[in-house]
Amino acid sequence: MLSHTEENYLKALFHLTSEITGKSEAGTNELATTLNVKPATANDMLKKLKEKKLISYEKYGKISLTATGKKQAIQIIRKHRLWETFLYEKLEFTWDEVHEVAEQLEHIQSSKLIEKLEKFLNYPEVDPHGDSIPNAKGEMKTRARKTLTQVPVGKTCKLVTVKDGSASFLQYVMKVGLGLSSKIKVVSRQDFDGTMEIEVDGKKSSVSQKFAENLYVV
Repeated sequence: MLSHTEENYLKALFHLTSEITGKSEAGTNELATTLNVKPATANDMLKKLKEKKLISYEKYGKISLTATGKKQAIQIIRKHRLWETFLYEKLEFTWDEVHEVAEQLEHIQSSKLIEKLEKFLNYPEVDPHGDSIPNAKGEMKTRARKTLTQVPVGKTCKLVTVKDGSASFLQYVMKVGLGLSSKIKVVSRQDFDGTMEIEVDGKKSSVSQKFAENLYVV
């Protein structure tokens, strides 16, 4: 059985080396920054994960998940996203509240509970943020998507998920009037700094390039 900290490291590594990032390896400093710890602290934990054959790693070198490590990480993510869906759909937590609570619930070890939770939710394929939920076999449906920055001026797209799941970002997204499946029209884009004017339900807003880079659309 893994500790909560070990599970958090595996999950972070999966996010840093997933199909979305297009990378198969991550650096120690990159991982430490993601987890808000010192590189030396991360290095100590990485040695433990290597001993358990969950990662491939040499001191301060590149890190990758082994097949076993990836399987473990996917199961943690599966639990997290199922709990987010439960909190949002059944307990009426808001979009920006579910992540923090699911961070605590994802460490529950009962596989029977997770199976019953998934059945209770009628086998959802995406969580409240639009991210795919792995099934019991660890399989996830992937779909082609792009960031809002890639949408040409004058075109309309649909929001399918967000890259930044922090409460502050999600609150900003809601303030702009966006939710999952919202239609977004790109009205204009400034060449100088990428600032965009978008239209959502007839309301126009000016958003930064950084904001747009954190929205995935189709």
